[in-house]
Amino acid sequence: MPMEAAAAKRDALADQAIVESPFYIPMTGPASRPRRALKHDDTFAVLDSHGDIGASAGGPDGLFNHDTRYLARLELSLNDVQPLLLGSNLRDDNSTLTVDLTNPDVYRDGRIVLQKDMLHIVRTFFLWRGAIYQRIGVQNHGGERASFDLTLSFDNDFADLFEVRGEQRKHRGIATSRLIDPTHVALEYTGLDNKPLRTLLHFDPRPTRLAANTATYHFDLAAQETTSLFVAASCNVPLDHKPVPFLKGLLAHRREMRNFSKGATTIETSNDIFNEVLCQAMGDLNILMTNTPQGRYPYAGIPWYSTTFGRDGLITALQMLWIDPRVAKGVLSRLAAFQAKQVDPLADAEPGKILHEMRGGEMAALREVPFAQYYGSVDSTPLFVLLAGLYVERTGDDETLRELWPAIEAALSWIDGPGDPDQDGFVEYQRATEQGLQNQGWKDSYDAIFHADGKLAEGNIALSEVQGYVYAAKNLAARMALRLEMAERAEQLEAEARTLADRFDAAFWCEEIGTYALALDGAKLPCVVRSSNAGQLLFTGIVGEDRARMVAADLMRPHFFTGWGIRTIARGEARYNPMSYHDGSIWPHDNALIALGLARYGLKHSVEAVFKGLFDTATYMDLRRLPELFCGFQREKRRGPTLYPVACAPQAWASATPFTLLEAALGIEFDVARNEIRFRDPRLPSFLQHVILRDVRLGESSVDICLRKHNDDVSLEVLRSRGQIRVSIVLTH
Repeated sequence: MPMEAAAAKRDALADQAIVESPFYIPMTGPASRPRRALKHDDTFAVLDSHGDIGASAGGPDGLFNHDTRYLARLELSLNDVQPLLLGSNLRDDNSTLTVDLTNPDVYRDGRIVLQKDMLHIVRTFFLWRGAIYQRIGVQNHGGERASFDLTLSFDNDFADLFEVRGEQRKHRGIATSRLIDPTHVALEYTGLDNKPLRTLLHFDPRPTRLAANTATYHFDLAAQETTSLFVAASCNVPLDHKPVPFLKGLLAHRREMRNFSKGATTIETSNDIFNEVLCQAMGDLNILMTNTPQGRYPYAGIPWYSTTFGRDGLITALQMLWIDPRVAKGVLSRLAAFQAKQVDPLADAEPGKILHEMRGGEMAALREVPFAQYYGSVDSTPLFVLLAGLYVERTGDDETLRELWPAIEAALSWIDGPGDPDQDGFVEYQRATEQGLQNQGWKDSYDAIFHADGKLAEGNIALSEVQGYVYAAKNLAARMALRLEMAERAEQLEAEARTLADRFDAAFWCEEIGTYALALDGAKLPCVVRSSNAGQLLFTGIVGEDRARMVAADLMRPHFFTGWGIRTIARGEARYNPMSYHDGSIWPHDNALIALGLARYGLKHSVEAVFKGLFDTATYMDLRRLPELFCGFQREKRRGPTLYPVACAPQAWASATPFTLLEAALGIEFDVARNEIRFRDPRLPSFLQHVILRDVRLGESSVDICLRKHNDDVSLEVLRSRGQIRVSIVLTH
């Protein structure tokens, strides 16, 4: 780059003050203990590796329900000192956290009265129906009697989740704690919204001493003797509430989880590590699934996004469509139920718009944050139509289509009306108030949309990938209209899609960088920036064959592809930063959608490279779990990927990514009319020799399939079939 151009970029960036975006998630220091998360429906808990809450700095600890913290401290001590950690493990299905501890040397009057490693302390946790349950088992492995105290210290602040994230509040409600009886303590709060909240702690057996913030048990254990105690903390229950016994609740919880996963396709491969990745991914998706009045919904992620998010739910359901289309039905039904009906600037709501985010905390109720029901995303609405079309084609569920059609038409009306304020044919966004999100695509950080010189885009912004979503949505809506015998409406939608494709290519293609612009700003000037947004266009099909190959080739060059995955922004662009949230990091779900696009154009060798990069990433990650994002540094020999410090884990669309990558590699297609499952140009990556898919469902039929790698070819074997179903391989490239 010429020195003058480089200097101009630096000056442009320097002229812009550092802005702390509203609802920014700060990172002030490292977590001193690793964190573990549990979730059941609208309740989740973040505990540290010792099983404590609030005992160590750097983590968003707590028991949370509907965006409010119900327990800010739950710390175990032994004779007023911390036990020593032996190990901490989540069960494979994420139903329980088990922590093994032991005692340090315990002194009294300068001499050891309890030698280290004599006591084995096992803490077991699970969440169920708005409560966290804990069993503390203790065994004396010493040869002599052991006398000691175990103390649980507890407290709460009833902080709104946005306070936990870093938002400052000038005024809060009133919190109290009181002893109810010898086995119960109530922590209570009345917020500024006059809503009373309560955490009820129940101890079994009765503690030796119980106060408003501590429970102490004195034990005198003979050699090899064992004992147990149980604690339950319940959210918003009556004072006379009695939690279910620990074992009964645990068994019911696990039975529920098994029932939820019944009916989904299961996968087994030749690679044991990849099997672990898939197992963890499905376990994470299962706990993120939440029962709602409209059906099961994948909440976006723990801890910051454990709620209904439109974009995240839609993309996660799309990624899971081939293994469990029931998820898509729940997502579509819930979002249709909350589709905007009127204009509300604070909520960025307009008739027909699909929800971005829903929050249930005090700050949302008081509108201190605009997210009680917030519609500030430009892509949720076309993605809703897109997913509805894909769901119907995957399942043939015309009954659900008829139920959804009014919502689909309302969404299309928003796309052509308020979603295109200047009526230039492109869907655009600009926040309605200063309280809303500045950027409203999936890259929603304040600095994510910019020009080649680094200057932030202003005005009504048209994102490139959103136009692709609209194109795919209108084509799919046309096919849905035909299913409903609305031929004229179908023709209209097809024509609109063709017109959009032509206008899009003319406005967004940037010959100087050989790819599509990141966006158009309010003056219709293209943001001439190499971005992964262009890769998502391949998934939508709006790109012609020649352009698609140019875009794909660019994405696989080192300025984008790191060896671990494809960066959000190419190295060398003005705001490129591999440690940023959206300007050079790697997002697994972004790569998954790009992989589907590469497969669409028959570029399976590129699919394989992306697949292998993200598989290799997962092998380095804690629990083999792909995080929300990670840093976009170039891969080096004998070094793993670099973590992003405040990434959510688990995150729904990251957890669904391994399944999407497998779908892209195998080219899985479903033809309901012919009752046929097709594998288009299947290609397995080098680390997989075979893949077994069990209970792949199509209508009332299902099939078990084995696909084997033979160099670059793949063979197919039907292991078992139920009902009338056909399976085939289609070779086109």
